[in-house]
Amino acid sequence: MSSGGTVFSAAGVWPLLAFLADGAQGAARAELARALGVPAEQAAAAARELLAELADAKALDAALGLWTKRTLEPREEWEAGLPTDAHGVLTGDPALDQRELDAWAAKRTGGLIERLPVEVRDDTELVLASALALRTTWLRPFEVRPVRPSAGPWQGRTLRGLNRRSVRLDRAGVATVPAGRVTEVKVLGDNGVDVHLLLGDEHMTPGQVLAAGAAALDGTCPVVRGSLLPHGPAGPGLRVEERPCAAPRQPTLEVTTTAFEMRAHHDLLDLHGLFGLTAAQDARQGHFPGISASPLAVGSARQSVLARFDALGFEAAAVTAVAAVGGAPAPPRRYTSTVFTAAFDRPFGFLAVHRGTRLALTAGWVTEPAPLR
Repeated sequence: MSSGGTVFSAAGVWPLLAFLADGAQGAARAELARALGVPAEQAAAAARELLAELADAKALDAALGLWTKRTLEPREEWEAGLPTDAHGVLTGDPALDQRELDAWAAKRTGGLIERLPVEVRDDTELVLASALALRTTWLRPFEVRPVRPSAGPWQGRTLRGLNRRSVRLDRAGVATVPAGRVTEVKVLGDNGVDVHLLLGDEHMTPGQVLAAGAAALDGTCPVVRGSLLPHGPAGPGLRVEERPCAAPRQPTLEVTTTAFEMRAHHDLLDLHGLFGLTAAQDARQGHFPGISASPLAVGSARQSVLARFDALGFEAAAVTAVAAVGGAPAPPRRYTSTVFTAAFDRPFGFLAVHRGTRLALTAGWVTEPAPLR
């Protein structure tokens, strides 16, 4: 991942690669299986299971679509593995087809993403696309307050800061990986989707911070939760201290972060090796005989993503598509209370997580927070 701000949805890409792997042969099939992490013969079943889990989550809207030219006949056994009513037809008029596919993307994401990320061309034989939209409202909203970082890349800027206090200390924690330490704060939504905010040591790259967050999510990296953290600087942006207060009070967790809205567009073929799409691009031969008897090669593969985080909640959407072509402060008081303060006042990462399956639906890196208006 680059050091600039971006957002990405692996959950939008994975099912498409799985259905492609199911119909692929030769080098393309082997590469896709490696990228997926499951054997190609098991990929379609795993994709159907994932889509079913997403469909059952009330916070999510997920859809898969297939469009083919009238002259291309998908194999029945491959098409039968796709969701019901997923198959549409390309008319052969690129402008007309583009409008129809754009309308599908807008409808399936509630207008958050208005265009399909791939372009329909004269030589487009098949388009396979996924759409994912999620919205959650915080169980406890943030208060909007100005934030003016005193150091770091955002120093001197007045940002739309978000602040809230909780007695749930274990919503914060510190993960330690070989690359450094990462502070994690979980912000819980009211419908099973949570956002994990991730702040790493200053020398860590975005990829290292997000990888640590993913490792904490799947349990491969231990996390010291808030109630067990020592006094003093406990992690990046996280401090545990005693403060005066007016009356006896439980230990509290105070979180300050910034609102953000970000859009990103990814060309998956720029990282064709990562996504198992190297051999599949070779249009000198067909690579997907399990999809159709007509020779097919991957002509384009792209994703458009939006993520928005504010005082009341979080929403995100991703549309991913693969197009195939023909192959060839307070006054002093008498009491003290332990206060955990977590400040996300420099670039940080986030994971939007489906609580039931612990699946990371979107991941991102924030470099441009929202200004205070």
